[in-house]
Amino acid sequence: MLKTIQKNGLVLAIFACITTGVVAITHILTADTIKAQQIRQLQGQLNQVIPTQLHDNELYAQCVNLQDDALGTKDYMPAYIATINGQPTAVAIEAIAPDGYNGNIRLLVGVDLQGKVLGARVLEQHETPGLGDRIDLRVSDWILSFTNKIISADNHDSWHVRKDGGQFDQFTGATITPRAVVKAVYNTGLYFSQHQQQILNHSPLCEVK
Repeated sequence: MLKTIQKNGLVLAIFACITTGVVAITHILTADTIKAQQIRQLQGQLNQVIPTQLHDNELYAQCVNLQDDALGTKDYMPAYIATINGQPTAVAIEAIAPDGYNGNIRLLVGVDLQGKVLGARVLEQHETPGLGDRIDLRVSDWILSFTNKIISADNHDSWHVRKDGGQFDQFTGATITPRAVVKAVYNTGLYFSQHQQQILNHSPLCEVK
């Protein structure tokens, strides 16, 4: 009986070692492919918020880490600097709208050096289907309403949903979600405006993981 148990234990140990080895080899062989797919996905997202005519660099490679409560979190958030002939033209910043109806909403906001929003996209959200999820471009075009809007300290009053006296539509039965996104986009753009030189002169520090 003891020999049988020992034999079975040995078989299981060998099987576990083989399985671990196969997983490790598979990871090594596919790591470059996975990284390339991540870069393509990120580049596609960045091109949605910064038009291709505004940069000749690889946006994903010109990445810096930012940390400020204005971005909706205490965590470091990546920002991607667009340049033409080495001169900055715009930035795409990831931010969090922490006050969504069902929790955090992760955003990507593109802004030029004059404070004009070039584009905004929702990267991750958990809002109510059929109501709050209309912030997602796959559900509605509401998020496109930010394009070409100017962000400055002087026009804060217009950066609200219409129910609060602003310029952006709210959703029937779901005001909390668009209100949170409008606030986050404005805060992100204003943060960039107030810290523009510091951000643009930052050495690249982050990468696709």
